[in-house]
Amino acid sequence: MEKVTKLASEKGVVIFSKSSCCMCYAVNILFQELGVNPTVHEIDQDPDGWEMERALMRIGYNVPVPAVFIGGKLVGSTNEVMSLHLKGSLIELLKPYQAVN
Repeated sequence: MEKVTKLASEKGVVIFSKSSCCMCYAVNILFQELGVNPTVHEIDQDPDGWEMERALMRIGYNVPVPAVFIGGKLVGSTNEVMSLHLKGSLIELLKPYQAVN
């Protein structure tokens, strides 16, 4: 859990992902379209990936990825991110991290 917490707080927008996960890819593309370049940690390519996956599951999700952190706080997985986006709340959360146009 320590590594997950450390990595999640190092950058403004962090996604824990798996390289073969289509939902992870979709969330990453959504953020890019909203002007944010998230830091993506592919846990299936990390030597500590299994421990990281277990830590993410302990947080309360049956599916550990994508696990999205904004400002060091867990926002959730695909359902939570898309729900925030449909409500119009996601853009507000991302404003501090959007690239200057």
